[in-house]
Amino acid sequence: MGNSTSIPASIDEVQSQLASTGYVCGRALATVVFLSLRLGRPLFLEGEAGVGKTEIAKALALMLNRKLIRLQCYEGLDASSAVYEWNFPAQMIAIRTAEAQGGADRGSLQTELFSKDFLIERPLLEAMRPDENGAPILLIDELDRTDEPFEAFLLEALSDFQVTIPEIGTIKAPEPPIVILTSNRTREVHDALKRRCLYHWVDYPDFEREVEILTARAPEVAENLSREIVSFVQKLRTEDLFKKPGVAETIDWAKCLLALDVVNLSPEMISDTLGAILKYQDDISKIQGSEAKRILDEASAALEPA
Repeated sequence: MGNSTSIPASIDEVQSQLASTGYVCGRALATVVFLSLRLGRPLFLEGEAGVGKTEIAKALALMLNRKLIRLQCYEGLDASSAVYEWNFPAQMIAIRTAEAQGGADRGSLQTELFSKDFLIERPLLEAMRPDENGAPILLIDELDRTDEPFEAFLLEALSDFQVTIPEIGTIKAPEPPIVILTSNRTREVHDALKRRCLYHWVDYPDFEREVEILTARAPEVAENLSREIVSFVQKLRTEDLFKKPGVAETIDWAKCLLALDVVNLSPEMISDTLGAILKYQDDISKIQGSEAKRILDEASAALEPA
């Protein structure tokens, strides 16, 4: 791997460098990313699922040529599984081997069993290790899935970027990682953690920006079809749905339509491919048929010049 790229010198540079990785963002988001990089502060991104929060971390890793380390949060995640665990099967084999060889000194065996050879590094510990390309990007994804004790632990970890492993000692990051936390806001994250970070609400993009994103991510889709797709999806988001489609779904749907050689949207084609943009059967059955035609008519009318 080559050397890391230096931190961009301006907000415009952040915007253009992110765009070069295929991530199109507005100036407000580029500003908070720039400040996060410049000040070394974690970046907390909230927004609906599928608006591109996780993609920012991936784009930053590409842009800065840094390693991306992802901690995927889930209910019941605790501090130890986010930091490290011991390789229990390997420890058992080492114990059996020592017994078969007539038994090693108990003290030295204990020391060996809890040495770095048997340590499995999880994302938080991995992110504190030195890297020739510079501090990695640490993505703490969907923090809202965890609970308050984990948040409290994280607050401490993000304050000093060091962890203590009782059997080994304290490990401190030589250079703090670039931290991005995301939340789909299924619950409120504690204020103390938010205050530690720079905050940005990632919203659905407006029409022109979503067309720009689609063009960047699926350049082979014809411009007129891209505009039809975005107009339809944006109208769809105004409907009373259990789960509104994100930008990720817009891109997926465009690629499906491309694979089917679609030139223009039709109610039939929309009904046939709704599973690419809507992920709940209740939503799909609500939009199929005459509703799909109504939304398409509204979307087409919105595209017509005034």
